[in-house]
Amino acid sequence: MTSNPVPSFENPDLPQLQAIKAHLDLVLLALESLTGLGSDEMLAVAEKLGFEEILSDRITLWRLRQASPLRKGKGRKKLDVDEARAMTLISCTLAAQQQFAIRNAVAQLEKCTALKRTPHREPILGDYLDRFNSLYQERMAEEEQAKPEEIQRLALKLLIDLLFYSSQIGSRRLWVALFERSSH
Repeated sequence: MTSNPVPSFENPDLPQLQAIKAHLDLVLLALESLTGLGSDEMLAVAEKLGFEEILSDRITLWRLRQASPLRKGKGRKKLDVDEARAMTLISCTLAAQQQFAIRNAVAQLEKCTALKRTPHREPILGDYLDRFNSLYQERMAEEEQAKPEEIQRLALKLLIDLLFYSSQIGSRRLWVALFERSSH
């Protein structure tokens, strides 16, 4: 993953950083929901990638995730560009490690879409959607709460995105996506 460096962009302004923080947190929420990954795995990848200074412990990780403007208690910590890059590489490394589970879930999604079946009927997708919805409701601020169908659409979109982020150029794709989304 580190052989494909994350593209460099101008320093983002505050609204862009807010959108970047929110999307990075959602990507990690999707990974957590699908695979059950937790802070231990995230910190282990941070150490492996040499980001111990940026992400040294669970409290630091929590503060970075809590920086998302969508979260309850939002804005407790500003996210700088170096932290955003580190979180991008960590997210994509975790996605690459979980590529089999991601591919499996996306294959189930394709199958149920082709058969015009609801994703909740598929075991992996149903569990993923339930966990995503539960974690989203638990962690996101009240003003960010959405209808269950909107949360499901978001979860399925993030699942497909994870497939792209799990590739060899996943970190580049995610970094570009973060800036594209933040400029809207």
